[in-house]
Amino acid sequence: QVRLEESGGGLVQAGGSLRLSCAASGRIFSSYAMGWFRQAPGKQRDLVAAITSGGIVYYVDSVKGRFTISRDSAKNTVYLQMNSLKPEDTSVYYCAVKQYAGRWLDDRQYDYWGQGTQVTVSS
Repeated sequence: QVRLEESGGGLVQAGGSLRLSCAASGRIFSSYAMGWFRQAPGKQRDLVAAITSGGIVYYVDSVKGRFTISRDSAKNTVYLQMNSLKPEDTSVYYCAVKQYAGRWLDDRQYDYWGQGTQVTVSS
């Protein structure tokens, strides 16, 4: 059984910072890509940032220059450093793991998901 455990969410004022962590445990044979997604009430789930095992990263335009994704492959852990937070970043953030190569920007291709952590940015 695979489990993804997220931590680091919370309430912060606009301009503040949070660091999300996600540790994967269980029988994961491979973790080609690890990503962070977010979903606000009534909206679709969107990819925020993702990173491959080779270190290739992707950021959605709205977070470029503010968020940084990183991973510790030995620990099967992915991080999301979020700086200069804005009220529009308020959402539930989910981490996910895609085991094998290909289409790593497509949320439907991810194999395992965390339970989500709430990030709330007040104005």
